[in-house]
Amino acid sequence: MTVPSVSAEPPAAAASGGTVPAQSRVSGDARAPGGGLDVRARITELRLSAFAGHRRAGFPLGPVTLVAGPSGTGKTTALMAYEALARLGGGAPLTQAFPDPLACVPQRARPDAGGRRGFRIGCTADGVEGPVRLDIAVQAEPALRIVGERLTAGGVVLLQTALRDPSRRTVQAAWHTAGSAPVTRAPLPDDRLGTALLPLRVAGKTDGQRQVLAAAEQMVVALRSVFPCDPRPEYMRTPVPTGSGRLLPGCDNLADVLWRTRAECARRHGLLVEALRAGCAGPVTDLVAEPLSDGTVRALLDRGDGFRTELARLGDGELRYLALTLVLLTGPGVLDLDAPGEVPDALRSLTVLADGFDRGLDPAQRLALLRMAARMGERGHIRCLGAVSDGSWATGADGVTVVHLDRESRGDTPGP
Repeated sequence: MTVPSVSAEPPAAAASGGTVPAQSRVSGDARAPGGGLDVRARITELRLSAFAGHRRAGFPLGPVTLVAGPSGTGKTTALMAYEALARLGGGAPLTQAFPDPLACVPQRARPDAGGRRGFRIGCTADGVEGPVRLDIAVQAEPALRIVGERLTAGGVVLLQTALRDPSRRTVQAAWHTAGSAPVTRAPLPDDRLGTALLPLRVAGKTDGQRQVLAAAEQMVVALRSVFPCDPRPEYMRTPVPTGSGRLLPGCDNLADVLWRTRAECARRHGLLVEALRAGCAGPVTDLVAEPLSDGTVRALLDRGDGFRTELARLGDGELRYLALTLVLLTGPGVLDLDAPGEVPDALRSLTVLADGFDRGLDPAQRLALLRMAARMGERGHIRCLGAVSDGSWATGADGVTVVHLDRESRGDTPGP
């Protein structure tokens, strides 16, 4: 089914009212390939309420989403926000999620009477619990801290935190209980995502507590299943030491990963070779990894006529195409990420963040890569969020959502 392109727009207001059955709360892309309900935890919306150059921006996220716009429209910023939320969902402190927090504050944001400035972001995770919304407010100065967090599902506020005493490094949290007391209150640290801490704090004795746990776990699983990827051709041309065989975000150790995957999964390796025929110049009959006497391994294209081409001879576009195709075909077992191993694969979906999705690619390569991403997204196990300067070539492609940005839509643009 073709997903129409859209423009970035303000996120819908949070629902209010009673609890809605999960079946009626799932979003439009919640159907599994076989037509049943898709129960995989996945992020289906990114909200940048006040973040860097974005204000009141909502990005719908489908199986494959391309954020398109010229330089300066905030494409990379949107992906950075998603990655920051993923780190918080994995339990990282704010300093790791936002190494430069002042860059996240809207340029025209003025400090309040206490000299405080900050930013607001959020997301929606779909899955068996239906849409679950997470919104956080972060203070960037004078001290980096989370000053407010809200987790909601079905119109019910499941977790809410607020900064009550600026002199303490805690926030006051209240989570849904629906027992003898409607909520449970306790302090939580102000440098961590409260949603990620709930499984350690909520007993799960009442229906309300179990609802909180289920929603929090769905959000955390969806956020943790993320792989930021920006292949660096300059590091992919030289032999690399053998190691873990897990692909790094820059794909520096591509040859080591190929040494592993070629032996472990012949079917996926065959699909990779098939894809390379569409993205590399000249004939391609195989992609091989060859160990060298110094303990390193190099990768080569087998041309089928007795000649092999080292990766060092390939162009930047060919190398980026090869690396991104490998990422889409492999999945969490091969990628270097902190995936929630305690959750079955059938209940989670990996999201690949690809800044510069089409960087260095010619028209044939970018279309072949997009078709591969859509093919994997249709299966439900891998989703893709990429940034491109021009999305016209992808608009209307099956299974692809294109979000168009322009400089006039930036929140830091002066008004009339």
